[in-house]
Amino acid sequence: MKILIVEDEKELVEDIAKYLSGENYLCEVATTYEQAAEKIWVYDYDCILLDLMLPGGSGLQLLELLKKQNKQDGVIIISAQNSVEDKVKGLQMGADDYLEKPFHHSELAARVHSLIRRKQFNSSNIIQQNEIMIDLLGKNVKVNDVELSLTKKEFELLLLFTGNKNRVISKAAIAEHISGDIADMFDNYDFVYAHVKNLKKKLAEAGCDNYLKTIYGTGYKWEI
Repeated sequence: MKILIVEDEKELVEDIAKYLSGENYLCEVATTYEQAAEKIWVYDYDCILLDLMLPGGSGLQLLELLKKQNKQDGVIIISAQNSVEDKVKGLQMGADDYLEKPFHHSELAARVHSLIRRKQFNSSNIIQQNEIMIDLLGKNVKVNDVELSLTKKEFELLLLFTGNKNRVISKAAIAEHISGDIADMFDNYDFVYAHVKNLKKKLAEAGCDNYLKTIYGTGYKWEI
């Protein structure tokens, strides 16, 4: 799962990124309005942690930008501003949640998990698709009640596919999902093919049906 942290306090950014990375989230950072606007324009995120006060603009302007682009990224406002007006305005403009500074790591992680679960998996901690069971909290996968040994990227790929079943996902989108904004630095998508191949092999060896289809010249599709 990919998170964008939009915050200009350096120590807080590093603290949040370190903690959420330890929770197996892929974290990217924007410390100014312009940086955040560029990332939002180019990439999609499972969750955006958004400060309201930024150099060069405001978090509310970024919410408006998301709305204009019809983006579906989940947004949690993190701000020291505690006025009811700011909170209500942010939520009315499309934010999903609001967390006042200072906050505990555990509360932030719970809010992020809850938002992603609600948006992608109908508020469930357990995803069950035929013989496949994915535990979002335990971060493990079972096929026919036998646990699979997946790498972090393979687990992220499986979540991406199962959360977008029957949709074609391009190789570029997959590269961005598992590598973040450094995906643009790769000359090709061979690493995507390698991760997908390994995931398909592990699923097949566990007795899973072949739900992951290759759409030649485009990407992949989870058909179920």
